[in-house]
Amino acid sequence: MTLALYGNQPVRKNFLSYGQQWITEEDIQAVVETLQSPYLTQGPKIDQFEQAIAEYVGAKYAVAFINGTAALHGACYAAGIGKGDEVITTPMTFAASANCVLYMGGKPVFADIDNKTYNIDPKSIEKLITSKTKAVIAVDYTGQPANLDEIKLLCKKHNLVFIEDGAHSIGASYKGEKVGSQADMTMFSFHPVKHITTGEGGIITTNSEEYAKKLRLFRSHGITKETLTGDEGPWYYEMIDLGMNYRMTDIQASLGCSQLKRLDSFVKRRREISNQYTNAFNNIPNVVVPFQDPDGESSWHLYMLRLRLENLSVDRKKVFEALRAENIGVHVHYIPVHTLSYYQSLGYMKGICPNAETYYEEALTLPLFPKMTEDDVQSVITAVEKVIDYFSKKG
Repeated sequence: MTLALYGNQPVRKNFLSYGQQWITEEDIQAVVETLQSPYLTQGPKIDQFEQAIAEYVGAKYAVAFINGTAALHGACYAAGIGKGDEVITTPMTFAASANCVLYMGGKPVFADIDNKTYNIDPKSIEKLITSKTKAVIAVDYTGQPANLDEIKLLCKKHNLVFIEDGAHSIGASYKGEKVGSQADMTMFSFHPVKHITTGEGGIITTNSEEYAKKLRLFRSHGITKETLTGDEGPWYYEMIDLGMNYRMTDIQASLGCSQLKRLDSFVKRRREISNQYTNAFNNIPNVVVPFQDPDGESSWHLYMLRLRLENLSVDRKKVFEALRAENIGVHVHYIPVHTLSYYQSLGYMKGICPNAETYYEEALTLPLFPKMTEDDVQSVITAVEKVIDYFSKKG
């Protein structure tokens, strides 16, 4: 069958993006109520959202930020990362997971990924621990929890802070418990393509009162009323450290509170679609479906298909272009961070994480979001079957 790339009719008439928010009238009304209230920022909706997230994941504290990157920056601040400190993380992530270390003057050190889960490999982490190592930032890539127990044991053994980048994994479970309380600090993101959205937004969950206090201090200029001496008056505050203005607004938090009510149904639908993909693609030669570790239950932020390029007549770019021509909004997540030009200028070299680099060359992101219809799902399956069959080497 001739591909749309070469002039045939595409599988779909309309373009299907890889991710999309789902906003209802209830969400809109929640935001409108806040817009009509006395507080647009620094009001009661922030506490309400934080408490709801903490309760959902089973953590004692949650501290909201303007976005996920700011939240990771706050986590590095709370962890005490500074000049000369090393933080081990994965290259298979968005740049923010490593940039947050640079913001504090630290040095990201990249551990390779496990070839089955595509998550950071604890064995690679252990080989990279030195006297300068201060923390580990593990990413729950695509929504599948990292090997939290093994990483936690490593961190305890070497007295390291364990930060979990759960930007992909709210609603996921690890050994029967919701992700969000296993690490010293866990970050969740609320960007529009994530499981729930606040427009932009992020949060850190933790069981440490000390970390929670530091996070709140950092997000609000380093200013506090909690450590005052003397009797200046009720207006008085002190700046006790150099913080940032990373506060979430009540507008964002009101949307988050409304969206959170549907999180479980969103995750359920993501799992249904992922199961349909896996069942279909298990029967297609020359692709590899995602492996799922039995210790975790993914919340499926992304569905990654791995190409067996040795059995195809073209490279990943041509497969990407062919699927886009069929109006399937495939994407690639992610370019390994250490290979980006800025990181190359800092002295990072290609070749240090061979598993991640090879995986990147072969990976494709398929559309996956709760608002997808059954026709949408079937169109993705049909297009993948069509394109892979066309480019598969025959004989």
